[in-house]
Amino acid sequence: MSADQKVAVITGASQGIGAGLVKAYRNRNYRVVATARSVKPSNDPDIVAVPGDVADRKTAEQAISEAVTRFGRIDTLVNNAGIFIAKPFTQYTAADYAPILGVNLTDFFHVTQLAIAEMEKQGSGHVVQITTSIVDHAMASVPSVLAALTKGGLAAATKSLAIEYAKSGIRVNAVALGVIKTPMHPVETHAQLATLHPVGRMGEIADIVDAILYLEEAGFVTGEILHVDGGQSAGH
Repeated sequence: MSADQKVAVITGASQGIGAGLVKAYRNRNYRVVATARSVKPSNDPDIVAVPGDVADRKTAEQAISEAVTRFGRIDTLVNNAGIFIAKPFTQYTAADYAPILGVNLTDFFHVTQLAIAEMEKQGSGHVVQITTSIVDHAMASVPSVLAALTKGGLAAATKSLAIEYAKSGIRVNAVALGVIKTPMHPVETHAQLATLHPVGRMGEIADIVDAILYLEEAGFVTGEILHVDGGQSAGH
């Protein structure tokens, strides 16, 4: 097993986009640390599963430690974990607020801080956040201030980190999503959700995986918020 084989850490890796990313990075011969509350152990020796809530710094520490101890390096971090709750602003509760901030922001802070510290040692690395086009293009039909608050924070942090670490060989980018066909959205909602996009369909997991893999190879791209949203952010 080559010490030069690249390593990716992926949060929210148990299903949907995260599971798709684990498969895609393994297909590119990356070794992978996959973390999520419900992630299952893998029979693949090049995949290490770290169950837990990455909003808990201990889980983030374990994920980064496993990457370094087992595989010797971290080349990519994909901050994929996220929660989306759409409801009128005045109807959000403390029970909504805490987990949204915990998953969307606190886990980003912990695992990204730890990953970048390792990337600095090797003088290279790539961090990718998953955000949403609602940050740029609010819709009256989808009231979602807490998504805008938290994912908007990730978009701003992406640019800030890209500049802070540009001379350290570390790139930082984000992918802003439209609505993607994942287990989060019941099949009976798909037809209505498709109408939110000018192209007339929901996105597929493969659309997002392809965008992240593009950023992975785009060595001259940093600080980019890549919209993969069926034209949603361009207008209606």
